[in-house]
Amino acid sequence: MSDLGLPTHVVTEIDSPIRETRLTAVDELSRIASGADLAMAAAARRALEGLTQDDSRSVSAAAAGALERTAIRLRPDRVDFGEIAHGTPRVVADVLVEGPPLATATATVTVSGPGLRAMLAGRQLRILWQPRSEWLDGSVTVRGPAGWADVRVTGQVLTTTPPMSRMGVEAQMRAVDGLSTYGPPRVTVLPPPREHRRRVGAAALIAGLTALVVLGGVGVAFALVDRPDGNRQAALVEAPATSAAVGVGEAPRTATPEATIATERLAHRIVSVAKPAVVGTIRVGNEPEGIAVSPDSRTVYVANQGQRVLSVIDAGTRRVTATPLRNTPRFVAVSRDGRAAYVSMYENDKKTGSGVAVLDTAARTVDHYLTTGPQPYALSVSPDGKVWVPIHSSGRIEIYTADSRTEVGRIAVPPNPHAIGYAGDLLRAFSANHESNVVAVVDMRDNRLLRSVPVSKAPHSLAVSPDGRRVLVAGFEANAADLIDTTTLKRTGPFPVGRQPQSVAFSADGDHAYVVNEGDNTISVLDGHTGKLTATVKVGRSPRTVAVSPDGRLAYVSNGDDDTVSVLRVGE
Repeated sequence: MSDLGLPTHVVTEIDSPIRETRLTAVDELSRIASGADLAMAAAARRALEGLTQDDSRSVSAAAAGALERTAIRLRPDRVDFGEIAHGTPRVVADVLVEGPPLATATATVTVSGPGLRAMLAGRQLRILWQPRSEWLDGSVTVRGPAGWADVRVTGQVLTTTPPMSRMGVEAQMRAVDGLSTYGPPRVTVLPPPREHRRRVGAAALIAGLTALVVLGGVGVAFALVDRPDGNRQAALVEAPATSAAVGVGEAPRTATPEATIATERLAHRIVSVAKPAVVGTIRVGNEPEGIAVSPDSRTVYVANQGQRVLSVIDAGTRRVTATPLRNTPRFVAVSRDGRAAYVSMYENDKKTGSGVAVLDTAARTVDHYLTTGPQPYALSVSPDGKVWVPIHSSGRIEIYTADSRTEVGRIAVPPNPHAIGYAGDLLRAFSANHESNVVAVVDMRDNRLLRSVPVSKAPHSLAVSPDGRRVLVAGFEANAADLIDTTTLKRTGPFPVGRQPQSVAFSADGDHAYVVNEGDNTISVLDGHTGKLTATVKVGRSPRTVAVSPDGRLAYVSNGDDDTVSVLRVGE
């Protein structure tokens, strides 16, 4: 056994000058990383990480692939509790932790989201939501020696629920039993009345909402109700509109012989369209630049660099309010739980006024200001909730805690970083570096620059696909876009787009991508997998930035010369 904790022959293969021998080492390391010897498995993964920097592309790509195969995985990677009744005490879902034995060794769990809790027991990750607000868009992250993975968790609290007919109940219950063509069901519980209570069986409601199921790749929470025949049934227990709530294990008054049992399927999945349409225009402040959408898709934030104002748009009513700032805003990002917005600022001399304004989104006021390096650009929030700020004029990225009060990291990158995206399962961050004509790849385990990938001239912006597998890059001076495989770091393209592409984003399902062309006032719509152009859409004058709502329905484009935001229907 070597000092590295690996078999001596494997270490010899790693150090071999022969590429084929190093490829053999990758196969050996992949096998060891999948084994039950945790110390040796951890050593194998460290060796694979080193081999991702191998001079041979085939070796580095093989090592990256082996790391991905031996990494922790969560199935499903999204849990949607759907619409639940007001007053529901909690909902629960189980997620399966996949990967080698190392995946759960000394793993830690962190959560982001109001009322969200999680516990890891072996290969079961139990997620519990105790609703504290009307909506939830949070995450649960599991981190360990085999990397990290996270689950997006969403839900909404209803104030009223429409009644369902008996035929509808029976049809929906058949869907529960047989997984009909409507797709996986989502079942919620409404508590029965509080008055004139009686017991039903041993327990009318099994611990509120504690039964769990994973169906069709989506986490589904449901409740179990004991029926008179002794069988348990997934159910929505609906109380009469005029009655009050009842506690767990209690049933309606005797005037109501049995609780109404109903289920409902998951909401219609939004699918991106090949040719979006402009469905509205919203007037905002002077020269809007950066734009971001809240996790619940209800609020849009616009940085107006012609004045010291952040415009806040109610997405439903399109009403606009203004939040004053002490310096000129440039770009904006929103925390994963939606409670904070982060606005990068600097003045036109690109030196003074540099910093980040941290807003309390509920109060729509500035909580505090943060001083950064000169010219902070398109900042973003990483999967673990930290704020990454590209410092354009200093060739570095500064990393801050979620409350944006403490700098916890600093990474030197090629000159003029503009924007940052993340492939969370690979623990990689990507930075578009304008004057270097490269995308920098950062290892998020130790904030180390791994590699620079050459791209089309003057990369202004980038976006990572929702599945974390592709990076789309806008080449401002090349009138083109590129795609990068996040695992192999192989670039494809360039793909012709409009003039002076300034900003990019993916659709929520990843099937399409959007490129903002400042020079000809258009949006190029691309196939999100191949880069093929599917449509060109006219928007306002001098469009700057695009943001897609998390629900996948709409995209918002800031138009710098029009002082407007174009609203596009991108999903249906």
